Amino acid sequence: MKRIAIFCSSKTPHDLEIIEQSKELIAYLVSKDIEIVYGGANVGLMGIIADEALKLDGKVIGVMPQDLIKNEIAHEHLTKIHFVDTMHQRKALMAELADAFIALPGGFGTFEEIFEVTTWNQIGIHNKPTILYNINHYYQGIKETIDYAHKQGMLQQNLLNIPKNLKEISSILKL
Repeated sequence: MKRIAIFCSSKTPHDLEIIEQSKELIAYLVSKDIEIVYGGANVGLMGIIADEALKLDGKVIGVMPQDLIKNEIAHEHLTKIHFVDTMHQRKALMAELADAFIALPGGFGTFEEIFEVTTWNQIGIHNKPTILYNINHYYQGIKETIDYAHKQGMLQQNLLNIPKNLKEISSILKL
């Protein structure tokens, strides 16, 4: 595994444990020489994980739509940054660059990104692991919804992994 896409919030979480466990994940990935692919911002949890990886001499690749540049949120110290025209192009390029996907806590954008790559897995566009990192039960409500949908025969639960800790992530990714 060479690169992992991280989906997460452009807002800073109130729960400091989310920040600490996110940094721990990044430190672990960097220690395994895994490059980070993410949305390219310097704000919120996105900025925190990029800064952490860079502080540890990790490689960080950003992918940012041109429209977001005007908000002056593009991280200026990344290993590489790709500017694309649309959010659709952003997700497609991130998926192309990554060998797996992890969603840290986030909002609608994070939900949409991880569910889209999980759907792509389901329909055979790729066969890459997709993970909701359930820090402090952040994704518990979604986990319950996924379990219920699975019980109703609506989805393959095995396509979206929902670990609670770094050891479980390491096992899923076989690192």
